[in-house]
Amino acid sequence: MKILVTGSAGFIAGYLVEELLKAGHTVIGIDNYSKYGPVEKSYDKNPNYHFTEGDVKDTELMKELIEDCDQVIAIAAMIGGITYFHTYAYDLLAENERIMASTFDAAIWAHEHNHLQKIDVLSSSMVYESTTQYPTREGEQLKCAPPLSTYGFQKLAVEYFAKGAWEQYKLPYTIIRPFNCVGTGEQRAKNEKEIMSGNVKLAMSHVVPDIIQKVYKGQDPLHILGDGNQIRHYTYGGDLARGIRLCVESEKATNEDFNLSTPVSTTVLELSKMIWEKINGEKEFRYVSDKPFEYDVQKRVPSVEKAKEVLGFEANTSLSDTLDIVIPWVKKQMDLGNI
Repeated sequence: MKILVTGSAGFIAGYLVEELLKAGHTVIGIDNYSKYGPVEKSYDKNPNYHFTEGDVKDTELMKELIEDCDQVIAIAAMIGGITYFHTYAYDLLAENERIMASTFDAAIWAHEHNHLQKIDVLSSSMVYESTTQYPTREGEQLKCAPPLSTYGFQKLAVEYFAKGAWEQYKLPYTIIRPFNCVGTGEQRAKNEKEIMSGNVKLAMSHVVPDIIQKVYKGQDPLHILGDGNQIRHYTYGGDLARGIRLCVESEKATNEDFNLSTPVSTTVLELSKMIWEKINGEKEFRYVSDKPFEYDVQKRVPSVEKAKEVLGFEANTSLSDTLDIVIPWVKKQMDLGNI
């Protein structure tokens, strides 16, 4: 299968492109390097990977790239952690709508005039931002109040792009909702606003690399946002990539939506203590709570049964094993000055 991946130089795409290539697919990538700048990937010289530096908002370029593709995976977006979508509340909404409209315009054209079979769109667990139902099943986004953050609202709009393109143009789709992807590959973003967390300056705004950085820099007590009881499902990037590939390959995924996540709940405090102990050993764990951000969702607990039953997908990499991969990588990036 020939697959166009937008945002192919990004964090999640780094895992996904490698997964697709290993499965024998040909991948066409496009990225404008707007987040990290030029980055090298292990698969850059793979003969089945063809990369174009360009802007997804250039619909004519997108038509050229998508012309003979079987599917497109729409990942390109302004995206970041909690400080990111508070800092860029308007830009996230406006820029991501432009990106999505161009992607769908090209996909609709390719479906009508060529042989594009389906568009796979990456949404977010933030579409469930206002839910009170746990575990949260697919479909709850249509029942609960809309997201309060512009980021969550825009991700919900992504899903309506997919529904609208199907209803009007019969473009098949799959909606994919990752939960708290964790892995290697995140670096200092070019346009990331630097903030202070205690005595440590941060520039990544994702909880796992941020905590690792603070512990390595000797912060004691450790500063965490809020009381630390926020519940998350930290899902390894390699598992997530496998789940996305199954969404692409399975006919049963057509016109369906899936939560892709580990089934294991972890509080921010539990995560912090786990990272602390892996780096500091038996040194006493101490922490203080900083004022949380406005849209710091207190609880995200997905239902994962649908992905298991329909796709045969389970995220089986433990958080401990994931941290054993991520912690040394973050330390290396700190030493290189990339974080």
